[in-house]
Amino acid sequence: MSIHTTRRGLTALAALLLLGAGVAHAEAEFPSKPIELIVPFQPGGGTDALARSFADATRKHMSQSMIVNNKAGASGAVGWQYVMNAKPDGYTLAVVTVELTTLPHMGIGKFTYADLQPIAQLNADQAAITVRAEAPWNTIEEYLAAAKKEPGKLSVGNAGNGSIWHLAATALEDKTGAKFNHVPFQGAGPAVLALLGGHIDAVAVSPAEVTTYVAAGKLKMLAVMADQRVKGFDKVPTLKERNIDLTIGTWRGIAAPKGTPPEVVAFLKKLARDASNEPAFRETLDKQNLGFVYADDVGFKAVMAKDDAYFKTLITKLGIKN
Repeated sequence: MSIHTTRRGLTALAALLLLGAGVAHAEAEFPSKPIELIVPFQPGGGTDALARSFADATRKHMSQSMIVNNKAGASGAVGWQYVMNAKPDGYTLAVVTVELTTLPHMGIGKFTYADLQPIAQLNADQAAITVRAEAPWNTIEEYLAAAKKEPGKLSVGNAGNGSIWHLAATALEDKTGAKFNHVPFQGAGPAVLALLGGHIDAVAVSPAEVTTYVAAGKLKMLAVMADQRVKGFDKVPTLKERNIDLTIGTWRGIAAPKGTPPEVVAFLKKLARDASNEPAFRETLDKQNLGFVYADDVGFKAVMAKDDAYFKTLITKLGIKN
């Protein structure tokens, strides 16, 4: 072997070592720029509130900031597709909700929950039926009786066709024989504003989305679709208490594009855990009546898989399509 060959080999080896060191250094420096957190719904709802509080809570745990960006449309599909198509480098994340497991079975969006890398679950909430304070119905029985008397007349707003709140109202129809006029919006926030404005008769959204207006006496909640009464709404009965066997709700969490490097996922997992433990984040959830439920990437993926199977069966049974 010649000296020149040996030198070339050493030069190549040195270059590879430098490259490897550079990659390791880059990974160690993550994040080196702001992280974008995509909220796939309009501002004003529970998902948006959680996202903004979470982004604020991450400030203590990394040198870069997390910027919230709302990309609403198609019940969440527009925002999630954007993140799925983003470079899998950890700099574009999504707030994911249960609709990630409902939309594909309705033909909305050509993706599945497996097209994103879960980071952490941060929340779980049940659906509720809420009406204006001056509405003539004071119980869920009175409301359902009116819906049965004039099928399709009472309008129920939801967060979009295929959203969990749409499915909640449809499942309530299935269980009771009532018939609603389903009105989709680009998120729970706009649906609640439409209710306040008298444009619809009710909303099927989580307590978190109506907390402020119920407290102000502008709206009243008739029932929650939960196994137990919801904290902060202790006087509101569950459907099961009214002999309607229906429990349905959402979850929210953080996910990254599929193919994100394991080292980056590990950093984001720790970031999510640390941020979720921040008192300010927990206080925001309590104030918004958002239930705190934490699961890591493995646990969150199991939740997604379970709900994907459940909603596939429900949507098929109810014959709901886009």
